[in-house]
Amino acid sequence: MTVDITGVCADRFSRVRDVFEANFADGGELGARFAFAVEGEIVVDLMGGFADRQRTVPFGPDTLTALFSTTKAVAALMVARLVDEGRLAYDQPVADVWPEFAQAGKQDITVEQAMSHQAGLSGFPDETDPAIWFDWDATCAKLAAMAPLFPVGSASGYHPVTFGYLAGEIFRRVDGRTMGTALREDIAQPFGLDLWIGLPDSEHARTAELMRPTTLPKFGEMNAAVKAAFMTAWAAPSGRGTDEWRRVEIPSANGHATAPALARLMGALANGGVLDGKSLITPAGIKAATAERIVGRDLVLPYDISWGAGFMRNTPNFFYGPTAEAFGHSGWGGSCAFADPTTGVSGSYVMNKQGNALIGDPRAVRLIEAAYASL
Repeated sequence: MTVDITGVCADRFSRVRDVFEANFADGGELGARFAFAVEGEIVVDLMGGFADRQRTVPFGPDTLTALFSTTKAVAALMVARLVDEGRLAYDQPVADVWPEFAQAGKQDITVEQAMSHQAGLSGFPDETDPAIWFDWDATCAKLAAMAPLFPVGSASGYHPVTFGYLAGEIFRRVDGRTMGTALREDIAQPFGLDLWIGLPDSEHARTAELMRPTTLPKFGEMNAAVKAAFMTAWAAPSGRGTDEWRRVEIPSANGHATAPALARLMGALANGGVLDGKSLITPAGIKAATAERIVGRDLVLPYDISWGAGFMRNTPNFFYGPTAEAFGHSGWGGSCAFADPTTGVSGSYVMNKQGNALIGDPRAVRLIEAAYASL
């Protein structure tokens, strides 16, 4: 497919443009955008293709894209800010701030275990109305009553949707606001970031239509945690339509953003917590949020993963460039956002033609590698 590529790309990053164009030429894209920042300054912002499946609406600077699990990086930052402010501690029990969570033997599960996918709550094993995900209180009550699916702390077992309710309810119990509201009031609006958890109706018309993957991902060995996470009819929200899905706040799965907004936000984490001259989080707060909590074969995703407190650390997979200290998160279909404190760079890739890689989409990996090679 031949498309017009627009945007900004400094001459030294010409190989990034070549890779971006090749992703389209190879038939891998419908619409996409890649942004890369050095010390917080956007030096690459390329976009092309179409925002709709009929290929009539250009993928432009105002196009919003569903992030899926890349949203988790934003949620991790929101919780990290509470810890940094001394309002929450990673090593304290979740039940300290959410007393109902102590049910079914979960009284000792810590905030950092919940944030690093060690809580054993990857999904609901019993038959559940998939519309429950649209009811925040009902979902949180069910999680609070649930027994872990595997021994807490024995391994990580990725929580694709439930992570957002765990992190979001911890945040709400401490802050009093929903995470999406706090994101808008404290970060998105003040810094002019086109970034949302819970998308108002006024923004729906500029959201890219998704083209689903044609083949299923490879989940690896089946177990109770995988089945609950992905393999049931109620594993993800359904039954209410796309507009309602965009409208609700699911801090694990339904963020919407542009690539530059994510690259700038992650740029703060790559540069001592400073965005546009103002501090979002201290360097110590970043270090605490990204410190390794557990590493090894994940029980749900078929990868060895090193988890921080909600952030996916770059080792051992190196999806986010060559630097071991980089971190970020990837989303179902291919999106990602990352920060690298060692080099001070950050970036984001968003698209609307979904691939079937669970993490580490090769389109994004190629773009990130080309960006680093141009430094």
